[in-house]
Amino acid sequence: MKWVAFDGVDEVLHPEIVLGFHGLCLVKPVHDDDWYMGSLYEDGSIECWTAYDDLYEALRGL
Repeated sequence: MKWVAFDGVDEVLHPEIVLGFHGLCLVKPVHDDDWYMGSLYEDGSIECWTAYDDLYEALRGL
């Protein structure tokens, strides 16, 4: 999983939970309480661009 940062410095995160929804996904990384939204690609890669404080807000963001 890659966190796509707006400052140009991407960060690799290790997912603990991935929930897929028709090309979009929500990801909870290991050792992080935030949930990230991003694109889930056919090759299994993920690029996230938005972070949420909890699963409820992340689901609402879908």
